[in-house]
Amino acid sequence: MNQKKFELRAYAVIDRMQPQYAAFVGTTVNGDIPIAGMSQLYMEVAPGNEVFRIADVALKSAEVKPASMIVEREFGMLEVHASDQAAVLASGRAVLEYLGLTEDDRVRPQIASAQVITNVDPYQAQLINRFRRGSMLVPGETLFVMETAPAAYVAVAANEAEKAAGIKIIQISNVGRFGRMFVSGSESEVLAAKEAAMAIIEGMSGL
Repeated sequence: MNQKKFELRAYAVIDRMQPQYAAFVGTTVNGDIPIAGMSQLYMEVAPGNEVFRIADVALKSAEVKPASMIVEREFGMLEVHASDQAAVLASGRAVLEYLGLTEDDRVRPQIASAQVITNVDPYQAQLINRFRRGSMLVPGETLFVMETAPAAYVAVAANEAEKAAGIKIIQISNVGRFGRMFVSGSESEVLAAKEAAMAIIEGMSGL
């Protein structure tokens, strides 16, 4: 492995997938569908083609299943999951050992933007609902939109947001240069979700 060219852009573990988050993931993946309560690992690498080797190591090292393997021009992303969190962690450790890296060698996640919009206008709700894959955004609700870089980390933020508050997941996009999530609900619930989502990202290590 040429370490000068390789980059571990994301290494993100979700300890316990929340019901809405897991249901949303199930609508977007092409592989094995995860369910609530499972543990999950996202790895994003550059160059993108390195994801094939990462997948080979991850899937042969532990009893995990893949939901997604995506290769873009710049990055490759792999998701694996299992009911047994120990299996997910073992799979991740095997990949890190293969790479000669530690979890702290990943790119440290950054919050690119965080916006709260209260009393959402009906026209804006309609625009957002045209591209959402989750719940409907209802006019008058409060909306929280958050962007992370690298993209994969936004999945962790969305899961933590659901843990912390009674919000609705509208959309999660965790592939590309930036990840983006949309959640809605009452103003108090959305603010609690925002605090949890930002705290988990700001507390993660990396280079």
